[in-house]
Amino acid sequence: MTERSRKLEKSARRAWVTGASAGIGAAFARRLAQEHFDLALVARSRERLDALASDMSQAHGVTCDVVAADLTVPAQLQSVAELIEGDTALELLVNNAGFGTVGPFAELDPDHEEEEIRLNVVALTRLTRAALPGMIERGRGAIINVSSMAAFQPAPQNATYAATKAFVNSFTEALHEELRGTGVQVQVLCPGFTRTEFQDRAGIDVSSLPGFMWMTAEAVVEASLAGLRSGDVVCVPGLGNRLFATAIGAMPRALVRRLAGAAGKQFVSGAG
Repeated sequence: MTERSRKLEKSARRAWVTGASAGIGAAFARRLAQEHFDLALVARSRERLDALASDMSQAHGVTCDVVAADLTVPAQLQSVAELIEGDTALELLVNNAGFGTVGPFAELDPDHEEEEIRLNVVALTRLTRAALPGMIERGRGAIINVSSMAAFQPAPQNATYAATKAFVNSFTEALHEELRGTGVQVQVLCPGFTRTEFQDRAGIDVSSLPGFMWMTAEAVVEASLAGLRSGDVVCVPGLGNRLFATAIGAMPRALVRRLAGAAGKQFVSGAG
């Protein structure tokens, strides 16, 4: 944690974005800056965060606080949670930080799998818990938990990632019911294939996927914020993704597992 992150600038309303250094997180930061939110940007890469914060401040005149932290480290997660808990200007929390792994589960590094669960599940849960009491007391605010289309089915060769995202979906939908009447919104955002660094970092070969299956990070963010304004609890950006999610829900689970397994093997073998 840096000196700059220990005391936030005063703000009328602030959005916190985790995993803000690239991809969907950076796209959220840019879009929210356009809507004149002050920002608190969280990621491990301070250099990237500083560059993004400078761009947003110059382009839109907003205040951008940089919080360089690794949310898989308990002490650093606790520090971020305390900042969020004490932020009376907090209007929106975007829990975007996360990563995936591919390959047969029995062959993957167990420590790395545990880190994946810590980031995708534990950090998201802890930061949500930090944000909610203040939002409920103020009678306003929103939390967007970034999930994935992988949440809708088991994903052989991608087992831990899909399981963490299934948790995010269930957790967020449950919170929606708990928060009825409080003025606080929650949304689970389930993007499909999005042009970010995610696939390269996870080691997934997507070279065979046609262009129509992809969305930009900016389009995903626009769909999410439009859905939040409409009160959508589960946001699946893109017509094709929504049709796919509906079809998956209607299929026998055994068939879903087999199809997902075949797709997973193709991605892993292609990456090799």
